[in-house]
Amino acid sequence: MTSRIRIVCALIWLALLTGCPKPAEPPKPTMPGATVDATSITFPQDSPQLATLRTTNVVPERESRVRINGRTAWDETLTTRITSPLAGRVFSVSALAGAAVKRGQALAVVSSPEFGQSQADARRAESDLRFAERNLARSRELHQAGVIPLKDLQASENDLARARTELERTSAKERLYGGAGTIDQQYRIVAPIDGVIVQRQVAVGQEVRPDQSTDQPLFVISNPARLWVLLDVPEVLTREIQIGEVVRIAVPALPGELFSAKVDYVADFIDSQTRTVRARAVVDNRDRRLKAEMYITGDVEIPPSSALKVPSTAIYLLGDTYYAFVEESRGRFVRRALKAEEGTLGSMRVTSGLKADESVVADGALLLQQMLNQKATSPRKSAAADTK
Repeated sequence: MTSRIRIVCALIWLALLTGCPKPAEPPKPTMPGATVDATSITFPQDSPQLATLRTTNVVPERESRVRINGRTAWDETLTTRITSPLAGRVFSVSALAGAAVKRGQALAVVSSPEFGQSQADARRAESDLRFAERNLARSRELHQAGVIPLKDLQASENDLARARTELERTSAKERLYGGAGTIDQQYRIVAPIDGVIVQRQVAVGQEVRPDQSTDQPLFVISNPARLWVLLDVPEVLTREIQIGEVVRIAVPALPGELFSAKVDYVADFIDSQTRTVRARAVVDNRDRRLKAEMYITGDVEIPPSSALKVPSTAIYLLGDTYYAFVEESRGRFVRRALKAEEGTLGSMRVTSGLKADESVVADGALLLQQMLNQKATSPRKSAAADTK
């Protein structure tokens, strides 16, 4: 009896287990899908992908200023760097840094045996010329008296011509070094232009040589009343820098002060390392507030135009054509072909394809283009699957 009751209870328990329904699984969340056409993509209003797309408005290219780095330098048309053309030892220095000098004024004296040799050559040539003149006069008298033949007279005439040529050569060399008269071996370094000694690197007793580097001249003479401003113009701004344009100069060492410089040169090549173009402007420095080799920043004015301005991240190049995605309505983005060119730093100039105040995708344009690419390749994959 007891075993029969156990069997009945087991059957009842088994029936209860097989008859109870299983608990239902919670529904999986669904991701709203996007509608992709040939050139447009439409997202549902609640699509989380909209949060990854950042849009910005298209604005007209208004008058603006861009900042360019550079430095001041001596005006090379008013500057000369003086070295010694002869080897020797500095005997005396008569010019100090900061002094105004005139052309031809002595700056230093160098004791140079080489210069003494040039002086001696010139004196010897003078003596040889006098001897040749006397010898020719004597030869003429002897030839007229029939004592010497014609060839000896002609030899004397030839000796005189050589003596004159040698005197001209040695005298020209002596004048080139600025010496004449007695042999003193004292070569005088003189100022070749009017100006101010802005740099002096010479002292009494110093050895000088003609092969010394021009980067370390004995004297530098310039006119500090006018300086050059050397600007390193980024490649994308080369169109904005023109000869005759006025640049406003600011110097970190002189806060609050502005200087006006006028562009007089723009290079015809781009530095392959820095991708910049060297431009040069001239600044009036009669008050001598600016110093050479100061770091400066130059503000260049960009005039307004009919072009539109968008961030460079909003436009991408596909083949030979620029494209951007325009937000026609909330969640709907349409690809549009444009005519564009590089603008100022971080922007593009659009001349065709957009209108002012339209909204374009600034971040995420390449993601949208990838979705269009996937849409374009999907039909081909389906067709290939059907043929199998």
